[in-house]
Amino acid sequence: MNRLLTVVFTFVVLSACSQKQINNVGKRGVGIEGYDPVSYFEGKPQKGEEMYMTSYDGVKYWFSSQAHLKTFKENPEQYIPQYGGWCAYAMGKDGNKVSINPETFKIVDGKLYLFYNKFLTNTLNDWNENEEQLKEQAGKNWGGIK
Repeated sequence: MNRLLTVVFTFVVLSACSQKQINNVGKRGVGIEGYDPVSYFEGKPQKGEEMYMTSYDGVKYWFSSQAHLKTFKENPEQYIPQYGGWCAYAMGKDGNKVSINPETFKIVDGKLYLFYNKFLTNTLNDWNENEEQLKEQAGKNWGGIK
């Protein structure tokens, strides 16, 4: 019985902690699952390397080159993903923080949006069907979280 209580308590604590996590980061505090945020604006997401790393707003970002790291540092707000790196569609639909596939993205008005894409569900398709309304609602929802 004590073991069961310990397992239940651990689950509750971990669940509560994960809900308080503002930005979508992995275990090591790295955003976009280690992908280089600058590379998205060149049309092809690339994995970053830990040796080219900086932190911004409590999130570590990895870059594929020293040049990308320098570019990011000059204007990080231009490159960080919207809504803390959570799925833009889910943020717009109901304000939920949903994980993303770092290779499913869209650049809109110079901003990076990331999307869930697993198990035959690609939320980028749903986003494209109603982008303006979802973007507006996502901004409101994210404002309430941030």
